[in-house]
Amino acid sequence: MIDTHSHIYEPVFDADREEVVVRARQAGVECILLPNINAQSIGQMLDMCRRNPGYCFPMLGLHPEDIGEDYVQVLADMKALLDAPGHPYIAIGEVGLDYYWDKSKVKEQDEVFRTQIEWAIEYRLPLMIHCRSAHRRLVETMSEYRDEALSGVFHCFGGTAEEALELLQFPGFMLGIGGVVTYKNSPLPKTLQSVPLERIVLETDAPYLTPIPYRGKRNESAYVVEVLRKVAYIYNVSEQEAESVTNSNAKRIFQLINPH
Repeated sequence: MIDTHSHIYEPVFDADREEVVVRARQAGVECILLPNINAQSIGQMLDMCRRNPGYCFPMLGLHPEDIGEDYVQVLADMKALLDAPGHPYIAIGEVGLDYYWDKSKVKEQDEVFRTQIEWAIEYRLPLMIHCRSAHRRLVETMSEYRDEALSGVFHCFGGTAEEALELLQFPGFMLGIGGVVTYKNSPLPKTLQSVPLERIVLETDAPYLTPIPYRGKRNESAYVVEVLRKVAYIYNVSEQEAESVTNSNAKRIFQLINPH
């Protein structure tokens, strides 16, 4: 299994971070991909990757909910990191649009998202895209870059079958499926009936969105096995096949990972 989206560099894991990695390895997690969210999280994320070479892989990006007054400088500093020879970043992320809590920075979110899409084009890196309550705007924006051969993941997908089909029209992208798929009243299992297994990747979004049977506890990468089990059930395939296909999907998107 590959956990394509985990924030286990965050402070909530400070007391037992290495144990979390050990548990992930023991659960059969082949590697863990770490999306960045702001300037402050870069150092701890990179430190974790240095401690776990070939297992933890960093991304670089500014999350829409982390756009502050200094976002222009933050973007400039991040671009300088991407310009550094031999930088370690395997993707641009976590980036995107979020209108759920706050619509006061719609213009800034649009500017930041477009800037980071252009990084993905310039550096030929995939995107890790966050979208909440902004599906229509996301599709409109992505459509403007349809000719750019972009690739990536629409993280934490939880929309309708119609929304899934709209996102799948971008051929280089997968849908990121996490713990929500295990929830009792989640519509996601039904939605996935119209999504090919070849178009999804597995994720945890740890420490958030903990799957059943651990819901209510802090999420961690080892729990991606519960997502795998549910995906195998939905697609009526063995866990081994579900793992093989989703691993292949992840490696096709994130070509710079070389797990060992």
